Amino acid sequence: MDRTTELLSAYACDLTYDDLPVDVVHQVKRTVIDTIGCALGGFHAEPSRIARHLAQATSCAPPARILGTAFGSSPDMAGFANGVMVRYLDYNDSYFSPGGGHPSDMIAAILALADPRGCDGRTVITAIVVAYEVFCRLSDQVLIGNLGWDQGMLSVIGAVCAAGKAMGLDREAMGHAISLASVSNLPLGAIRVGELSMWKGGATANATRAAIFAAQLAEQGMTGPEAPLDGRRGLWQQAVGQAVEIDPFDNAQTGFRIMSTIFKHYPSQIHTQGPIGLALDLRSQVDPSNIVAIHIRSYRAATSSAATEPEKWAPKTRETADHSIPYLVAYALQHGAITPHCFTAECLQDPAVRALISTMRIDEDDTFTERFCDEYNCQMEVTIRSGQHLSAAVTHPKGHWRNPLSDAEVESKFRALATEVISAEQCDVALQQLWSLEQTTTLQPMLDSLIVAEA
Repeated sequence: MDRTTELLSAYACDLTYDDLPVDVVHQVKRTVIDTIGCALGGFHAEPSRIARHLAQATSCAPPARILGTAFGSSPDMAGFANGVMVRYLDYNDSYFSPGGGHPSDMIAAILALADPRGCDGRTVITAIVVAYEVFCRLSDQVLIGNLGWDQGMLSVIGAVCAAGKAMGLDREAMGHAISLASVSNLPLGAIRVGELSMWKGGATANATRAAIFAAQLAEQGMTGPEAPLDGRRGLWQQAVGQAVEIDPFDNAQTGFRIMSTIFKHYPSQIHTQGPIGLALDLRSQVDPSNIVAIHIRSYRAATSSAATEPEKWAPKTRETADHSIPYLVAYALQHGAITPHCFTAECLQDPAVRALISTMRIDEDDTFTERFCDEYNCQMEVTIRSGQHLSAAVTHPKGHWRNPLSDAEVESKFRALATEVISAEQCDVALQQLWSLEQTTTLQPMLDSLIVAEA
């Protein structure tokens, strides 16, 4: 077992619920509520229906629950279906350092295994913390996006550590699970380039599926390569091109990474959160029909896709639109809100929105780039027909851990998404279960409360 695999295996196996501070446990519960709300909000989406259809065709004993239904499947296929639902709206949390992605995608793996394995709430909470620590700390040191890979390259490692934790693997089996997951899953950055497809929301769900399968294989005694990460032709050499020295895990000194994640205030890519908020702030001061110019300045990660991909200026798919600063800013200015319902074909073709996009200019600010990712700076100036200039700026958009959603706002977001498919009474039951997750002996009552009637 190479150094990094041993480091990850030891951490995943050794962390206990008693090691977790009260604020970390609370943050996990907030995150699970946010994640399940996103899954219910994406329940009826076409990619979700496709994934559920495949999952429901697979039987397993004991079955793993598919979120929003009474149906079960194999753990890996339930994890895939649940992951697609979680990811569809692009509304779940983010972590950037500046590497990163969406760590809550991995929660689908834990839920899929916790149900058939009969895990209690404390096991679920601990496994989630493991997933976040592994994924986020790897992201701190491996900037995979710059190398042409997708975030699933690292989320599969976090997810397999969490899956192994939920399954109670020992260090040796955990090491093999990490190896099996790492050497077989290299998702390409092409997933998030150009006109985005449904697979934008399926890629990390597939990493979840692969992680569960790897953990199951290791549990049965399947062995993996002995040096999958640090060794010759291992992940770092092949995919990163250089050795990677992962820092030892020391939560007492560096805290827990789940405390530095960002909850989204709008259903769109993380770098669009600031521009949307500014557009909504300025809308109260201006009639959109009087706007003649919009100038946005932000950091490179936010401006790069708008600068290099023409698809972002005339999006044709929901997946492209929720990554498009031009579309989202124009829609917010024109309609005064960004919700999951503003990505229909009719909305994407709205002539008033297209007209506002034509007035827009987006530039990188070098100072903002230097300050990212400690700060998510964005500045917007709107010019109206009279020649007057109106401007607004933000450093930490709503939802950033320095400007967080309150518990009440997290719950309100959950209800707004969930009541699209379940009743208010079901929401009450689910929230009561989730806010007391550390006290639950099984997830079954919570999962039962989420069943969509027509499902």
